[in-house]
Amino acid sequence: MLVYAKETLADTAPEAGPLLHAHWEEIALNKDFIKLNPDWNRYEELERLGVLQVFTARHEGRLVGYFVMLVVPHLHYMDHLFAHNDIIYIDPDHRKGFAAMKLIKFAEEELKKMGVSVMMVNIKRHKPFDALLARMGYNHVENIYAKRLRAE
Repeated sequence: MLVYAKETLADTAPEAGPLLHAHWEEIALNKDFIKLNPDWNRYEELERLGVLQVFTARHEGRLVGYFVMLVVPHLHYMDHLFAHNDIIYIDPDHRKGFAAMKLIKFAEEELKKMGVSVMMVNIKRHKPFDALLARMGYNHVENIYAKRLRAE
């Protein structure tokens, strides 16, 4: 059984390494050019400012999933807090059933308590979970296009 919680970066960062690497291997594009190198200092600063929110899924105490959100007043709608996901991942061994849905729903409830008006979840087109988000009431809002500019 998975247990969902709101945790701090300090609670999760020491054991997140293997999951982050597996996540990067699964979804990253341009891996030959862009290497995984989290800016832990920036994450810590965002958490200190109350912007970074970390939601976790644990199995028997072991971290098996995370959903990291950035909560800020929207630049166009300063009266409203928007939560934008930075990253979401569930270890493949724990994806059966409703693990991702339960993690997202847990985060929704916690973010509502913080006064968040809108939650935005970005997903990779080559690893989509559109159907899950649509079932949960999310609307497809926009597309993002990316282009590699440097050939290093």
